[in-house]
Amino acid sequence: MSAVISNAIELLRQFFLWMSELDSSIALRESTYVAPWFQVLHVVSVSLFAGSVFLMDLRLVGVGSTRLPFSYVQRQLFPWQMAGIAAANLTGAGLLFANPMTYFANIIFWTKMFTMALAGLNALAFHFVTATTMAEWDSRSQLPPAAKFAGVLGLVLWTNVIIAGRLMYYANTWFRQ
Repeated sequence: MSAVISNAIELLRQFFLWMSELDSSIALRESTYVAPWFQVLHVVSVSLFAGSVFLMDLRLVGVGSTRLPFSYVQRQLFPWQMAGIAAANLTGAGLLFANPMTYFANIIFWTKMFTMALAGLNALAFHFVTATTMAEWDSRSQLPPAAKFAGVLGLVLWTNVIIAGRLMYYANTWFRQ
């Protein structure tokens, strides 16, 4: 088992190394203006995404926008969530492409990726399992417990993604080899 994991890590390292040696990766990494703008656009798109997700999750938990039917809140926020996550993924991929080896060796980056995967699974489970009865929710005084759980889990996971995203730039200072 450990040999399989070691081989997988080595393949991933080789891929990141290959990517870091591409002319376009080097050009992006060494650019004076483009790479910093990727960072700015990433922060803005993550803010758009996280803000709209937090509003929906707070509604699920029963804290925010409780006077509005959940289906209305969902219809209003979902397009913003999709725009935010698309832009965040594109700009995040650009940041990774510019400095792949920096991210490869960063434990907080991998923590962010893992937590994002869990948050994505929570969102998929919510949309394809829990939300199948959403039409009935507007006539209830309380949302189903599974919806509240998805909201709490979403708040916790996405908060951790944001925290890891901000802290990963300190990993080299904190975890010197």
